[in-house]
Amino acid sequence: MRIKHSKYKNTGLLFELLIKQITSDTLEQRNSPALKILKTFYSGKSALAREFKLYELITKGGKTSQNRAESVISTIIEVSSKIDKDVLKKQKYSLIKEIKEHYELEEFFTIKVGNYKPLAAMYCLLEAHKNTEIVDPSFLVDNKTTLLEYLTERKQDKEEVKETLIEEYSKYDKDLKILAFKILLEKFNNKYDDLLPQQKRVLREYINSVDSSSKLRKLFNRELAEIQEAVVKARNTIEDNVLVIKLDEVLKHMEEIPKTQKVSDGHLADILQYYELVKEIERV
Repeated sequence: MRIKHSKYKNTGLLFELLIKQITSDTLEQRNSPALKILKTFYSGKSALAREFKLYELITKGGKTSQNRAESVISTIIEVSSKIDKDVLKKQKYSLIKEIKEHYELEEFFTIKVGNYKPLAAMYCLLEAHKNTEIVDPSFLVDNKTTLLEYLTERKQDKEEVKETLIEEYSKYDKDLKILAFKILLEKFNNKYDDLLPQQKRVLREYINSVDSSSKLRKLFNRELAEIQEAVVKARNTIEDNVLVIKLDEVLKHMEEIPKTQKVSDGHLADILQYYELVKEIERV
């Protein structure tokens, strides 16, 4: 699922449009209804005013470092989840109704806004987190990439953005953990075409047990032992000496994760690749 951007519901974009409308009205030397609208809806501690403050973290922040940009986006998402969705929806409806009473909406929304792209990305990212359905992972990556590039003023590596999303969502509740799982599935499906049931199981456990290092380490070591057993069994039936030597070399590198070490993405990749090896052996 992909979230469709709505100009009518984008708190940050509506603010920018009202500011430009005030400028236009002033140049035409007439009282600006937009000024009153702005003061009514964007001041105080209303749900809409609170959400606008989150948009300001993007638009008013200026160029910043990668780490700070990641922190800003993470904070925005966390704070946004605490704003009452129903109240916010009603206030946005009232805002549009008020704008419509003074301006032609079609003309109002034709005003050009320089930072339209990051504002749209911000809206889509926030809506994705409010949505009860699982959103297309690539959609999330694209929008977060847009925000990071705007904040840091440098090109982003989408694979790295994917990694940060996986790490971030793994810390949250069940729905976001599932989302992280989907991102991982997409990532490895791109590399291996179709994942084996064992690979999917490992990925699922990696997400669900991300906060339990001991449990995760035991799981990975158990999976590794099963893979070793399968490789040894296959090795004893293979007549190709060259292949036997290669399998012996692989077995040397299959080491348990020690108690002093945390399970990393590298360990995950190793396990998934070992399962690919077992599949290839069985095919041969």
